[in-house]
Amino acid sequence: MSAGMAVQCVGAILIQAGTLLLGRRASHLRSYPNCWDIIGGHVEVGETFEQTLVREVAEEIGVTPIDFAKLTSLQFADGLDGAGELHIYRVDAWTGGAPRIRDDEHAELGWFTVEAACALPNLASIQYVHVFRAIGTTRKNSSPAIAGGH
Repeated sequence: MSAGMAVQCVGAILIQAGTLLLGRRASHLRSYPNCWDIIGGHVEVGETFEQTLVREVAEEIGVTPIDFAKLTSLQFADGLDGAGELHIYRVDAWTGGAPRIRDDEHAELGWFTVEAACALPNLASIQYVHVFRAIGTTRKNSSPAIAGGH
């Protein structure tokens, strides 16, 4: 993990039939209420990013990633967590059937084409647009070029 006090988070973008899975965050949440976000959360002490990915996806949507690759890391700052780093993974295969809401973090899940995801007015981060577009231009097992992460 990075040095310093930066909060470390991991996010997953599940990909199926050319669409991306996003979750609309619940209205009661302090961070990004009612915003469409990728699935994920905070790294716990002693966890690797990959362990966090598997744990968070299982907790939030009930599936276990089995084929995934890191796409990029984004810097973020919000009034609640302070400075942070979000490590984003694409997930191309999982076990456990269809993703479904398993906790109170999300109000709904939705599959979006890259362009539809980029056009959502209430994305948790505008930086996601670059990540989504990079996914749309790359094939599995190749690294997208994300210039600067912004």
